[in-house]
Amino acid sequence: MKLVLFDLDNTLLAGDSDYEWGQFLIAKGAVDGMHYETKNRAFYEDYKAGRLDIHAFLAFALRPLATHTREQLDAWHAEYMETRIRPMITQAARDLVALHMKDADLVAVITATNSFVTGPIAKEFGIPNLIATDPEEIDGRFTGEVAGTPCFREGKVVRIEHFLEAHGTRLDRLDASWFYSDSQNDLPLLEKVRYPVAVDPDPVLCEHALEKGWPVISLRRS
Repeated sequence: MKLVLFDLDNTLLAGDSDYEWGQFLIAKGAVDGMHYETKNRAFYEDYKAGRLDIHAFLAFALRPLATHTREQLDAWHAEYMETRIRPMITQAARDLVALHMKDADLVAVITATNSFVTGPIAKEFGIPNLIATDPEEIDGRFTGEVAGTPCFREGKVVRIEHFLEAHGTRLDRLDASWFYSDSQNDLPLLEKVRYPVAVDPDPVLCEHALEKGWPVISLRRS
């Protein structure tokens, strides 16, 4: 069995969907603009530096989902996809996904960003599986809490193993496995797959990839 995993933010996307969702909510007046902007940017900088407190971030990021109806959130998301996300998708990213979809048994997006934000993005790429941080939902409304293990750092390894168990296999039993990522935060999972690939990597991942002899590619440049 062949498995191909794609990180989403700053990998398949030329930007960060979680950060942009926050910016979109600010533009809509759905959150306190000045306060939210300051916190959103601070968490994003922590993420890029590899020091993000994922639980503190999720308590912040999932709160707006709990304060609006699902109908309103879905309407906003459709606009967000059109104005914020599709412009961040390069043809190179679409081509890479299409290449792997032809011969891989399992293809998935695996991302720390919550599944409400990322589900439609995975569908835009035609990727059938999404492994993401899941916001808790009760009776059709989000609670602002996390359901299960956040899909971040070592949590990505936990979540992919659960995913593979549901398909009757394990990561160490696969014939081949790929993981494409831009971030040092994904090193725990990159170290587990047979073919790790650094995509437009941050400085820490770039240095690590060069030391290990991993491929380093760009989906933003020719």
